[in-house]
Amino acid sequence: MTLREQAQSLLEKIPDESLESAIESLKKLAENKVDKSSESKNVQPKTANSDGSIVIYTDGGCHGNPGPGGWGIVVIADGEARSLSGGEKITTNNRMELLAAINALSVVANTPSFCGRKIVLNTDSKYVKNGITSWISGWKKNGWKTSKKTDVLNRDLWETLDNLNESVKPEWSWVKGHAGIEYNEKCDQLCQEEIAKFE
Repeated sequence: MTLREQAQSLLEKIPDESLESAIESLKKLAENKVDKSSESKNVQPKTANSDGSIVIYTDGGCHGNPGPGGWGIVVIADGEARSLSGGEKITTNNRMELLAAINALSVVANTPSFCGRKIVLNTDSKYVKNGITSWISGWKKNGWKTSKKTDVLNRDLWETLDNLNESVKPEWSWVKGHAGIEYNEKCDQLCQEEIAKFE
């Protein structure tokens, strides 16, 4: 069965009351209102945002650890995918992953039209995802000490991310890196371009 035949088969199974929203989503795809920078991979965002949600992908990395680093984000909203990136001459992988998430949530916090909308942030860093959704409550309770009683690394960035997380209240999602996920790959490309500026 071809992809078109599969799509037609799925359409036949959609209840009448849901057809209108399904057709609107298809219209957007037909009008190419998505970022086509990686269209050869033919992988769509993990979470569709036809419901008005904002979908974000983030990535960070460096060559050497520490070494020159970069971060990249893609914000998908209202049928458009916008990217942003930055870097530092000497940094660590974890700091770049954190800065990617911080910059992504800063974009949301400073965009009035995004206020009150569902935010889904996809990161390929378990350090970031687990840190902000689980570990950070214990760190704060223990005076920014780990379970081993050592100082939490990158506390400055964690505090900034924590404040943004409380303000924006995104849904955090982990995605596998280097797995052909279109916008994750785009973020990685942005990272590499930033790193190259310092090498």
